[in-house]
Amino acid sequence: MRPDLTTELHDLFASRIALLDGAMGTTIRDYGIDETGARGKRFADAPKDLLNNGDILSLTRPEIIADIHKRFLEAGSDIIETNTFSATTLSQAEFFLEDPRERGGRKDPTFFQEVLENDFLRTLAEDLNLESARLARKQADRLAEKSGIRRYVAGVIGPLTLSLTNAPDHDDPSFRPVTFDQVRESYLHQARALVEGGCDLLLIETIFDSLNAKAALVAVQELFDEKKSTLPLIVSAAVGSGGATLISAQRISAFWIAVQHVQPLAVGLNCCEGPDVLRPFVAELADSIDCYTSCYPNAGLPNPLAPTGFDLEPADMAAYMGEFAQAGLINIAGGCCGNTPDHLAAIAGAVKRHPPRKSRAHAA
Repeated sequence: MRPDLTTELHDLFASRIALLDGAMGTTIRDYGIDETGARGKRFADAPKDLLNNGDILSLTRPEIIADIHKRFLEAGSDIIETNTFSATTLSQAEFFLEDPRERGGRKDPTFFQEVLENDFLRTLAEDLNLESARLARKQADRLAEKSGIRRYVAGVIGPLTLSLTNAPDHDDPSFRPVTFDQVRESYLHQARALVEGGCDLLLIETIFDSLNAKAALVAVQELFDEKKSTLPLIVSAAVGSGGATLISAQRISAFWIAVQHVQPLAVGLNCCEGPDVLRPFVAELADSIDCYTSCYPNAGLPNPLAPTGFDLEPADMAAYMGEFAQAGLINIAGGCCGNTPDHLAAIAGAVKRHPPRKSRAHAA
């Protein structure tokens, strides 16, 4: 486990607006990978299509993932995210196991307990997180040595395709396909490997279900207890146009109350419908919390006719994020879906001339 760099990151976020990276999935499109290329030798005989499983490219096409990290770092990123958005046993089961519903069954806690105990999926999740962290670490350290400016690796813990809050069957509102402890265990398994791979901080992101996020937070705290050490923690939610997390429907203030006990280094918003929709909620967040703020929105709405699959070009994102910075709303800026290294470079240029938001807790 790497040293706790909380103080160093405090100093960074208080001194200038730090840059996160952009969209891994969007940037992967630049490389024209096909199904065979995504599978590689290791997964050549996998029973389902894997082209949309971007996490496995850390194992089958590591040179591409390394190049994407390099491009975002050269565009100005201080922090790069590991390619682990779906790198849990529970999420990877979608790509490798038969869905019981196809045979008239259902996904339930018994099914997901088998997922958690599946040796193939456990090894896969460990490898995905270890190798993704090592790829990012190598590129971050390489550019830090070249530039003389430290770069950081954030171990990404994504939201799952499962919800602990909402019932999938309206005729059985008490039923949940997975339990809190199963989600916690899957996240703990992921976090252990991310830490072993050399992450500087952990990023629980794109939170649409706050109870899922709670399970991730419990898992991370368990890991810290195991290691008798800690790492900085950033928590980032996805909210809709009404300003609430997308499934658990928590407003910004309630979301903050739900996570503040873990003393995150930063709390933020990401993904969503674009920076214009996020603007009032970023302002509400900045006015509500006593830690640093982050924001990395989608590049507008999906648009299959656009080169990146999203509406906003680099200059558009730069204008929005520059205004967020000018208004004193953010300490960390970046881009989610649709944001390429060109977008990130434009955002970097727009925010660097503005001071970071002053956190009430750290103003002194």
